[in-house]
Amino acid sequence: MLLRKEADLHTHTTASDGTQRPAANVRMAYEAGLGAIAITDHDTVSGVAEALKAGRELGIDVIPGIEISTVANGQDIHVLGYYIQIDDVQFLQRLESLRETRTVRNQMMISRLQELGFDITMAEVLEEVANTKGKGDTVGRPHLAAVLLNKGYVSSISEAFDKYLGTGAAAYANPPRIEPATAIQWIHEAGGKAVLAHPGLYHDDALVEEITRQGLDGIEVYHSDHTPEEEAKYLLLAQSSGLLVTAGSDFHGERGGVVFHAPIGSKRIGIDVLQSLQTIKEQRS
Repeated sequence: MLLRKEADLHTHTTASDGTQRPAANVRMAYEAGLGAIAITDHDTVSGVAEALKAGRELGIDVIPGIEISTVANGQDIHVLGYYIQIDDVQFLQRLESLRETRTVRNQMMISRLQELGFDITMAEVLEEVANTKGKGDTVGRPHLAAVLLNKGYVSSISEAFDKYLGTGAAAYANPPRIEPATAIQWIHEAGGKAVLAHPGLYHDDALVEEITRQGLDGIEVYHSDHTPEEEAKYLLLAQSSGLLVTAGSDFHGERGGVVFHAPIGSKRIGIDVLQSLQTIKEQRS
């Protein structure tokens, strides 16, 4: 009998910039032998209810989650939230404001792409996602990249990010956003637990250490883009700071034959961390 004692705590669905429905992510987690999976879409919880239903049907725990977009020192910083109350009215209103900022950012990047000579419009991006998006879902850079790929401007999604959409690339834009401390506060006020996502991607350990002192509850030590050396470094930081250790694949589905960032279950953590997340949440409330 398979003992399902591990969890993948970072996955995305069609509710944000993933390519699979929430229920499909849950099924993949089940097939990967996991006992739990978190749905952590960008600035939305619209995919959580479907995932919870699938989890009940398959007998696998689904953690209601979020990945909130923030800015610090001029770069994107992502804060994961776990066991949030997905029907909290104030939290939902706050997420809506973040999605409005995303819309502004998308248009800024499209304008820059147009200045670079690309024939691309917001209408085309919205048409690209028309069959997969519902109320409360988000549109982001991967959807712009998909249009660039479909029109032959790039040969892959990776090229679109490397040349045009990634941090510091030719069409990159980053409008004013909330700071990590605000996201941490919002997650706590919605009954959840705040974890810093993929600290190795920021290339600024002084900033990472500063954020750990802003009320964080954990660090995503094990991530698909972390090297073994980075995992060891952030494990030590988590332990010395008294923070929980989490792991996640950051699965976004497949585009152009490539899985982003990695398959579900490729990074996993012992399921006992869920008890710690819930216990701390209950202590806070």
